[in-house]
Amino acid sequence: MTKASLAVVVTVLFSAVGVLGDYFLKLASDQAAPFKAWAFYVGFAIYASTALGWLFVMRHLKLATISVVYSISMILLLTTLGVVIFRESLNYAEIAGLVLAVASLILLVRFA
Repeated sequence: MTKASLAVVVTVLFSAVGVLGDYFLKLASDQAAPFKAWAFYVGFAIYASTALGWLFVMRHLKLATISVVYSISMILLLTTLGVVIFRESLNYAEIAGLVLAVASLILLVRFA
C-alpha cells in the first residue's frame, strides 16, 4: 500500500472518528447545559485526538483530495448515524440531496 493510499484510508477513518465525536456532541446538545455535559468533553477530546494524524494525511495528499474524501465519508456516516442511532427519518428531498451531494463530489474528483 502506498503512502497516498494509506492517507486516504486514514482520512476515512478520521471521518469515522469525527462521527463518533459528533455522536457525543449530539448527546450533549440534548442537555439543558450542553457545555457542562460530560458528553461535550468526550466529543471535544475525540476531535482533538485526531490532530496529529491529520498532519500525516496532509503530507501525502492534496488538500482538495482530502476535502473530497472527508466530505463524502462525513455525509454518508453522519446520515447513517442520524437514521440508525437517533431514529431520524429522511424524506425524498433529503435522499435526493444526499445522492446529488455524493454525485457532485464524485464529479469534483473526476474533473479536478
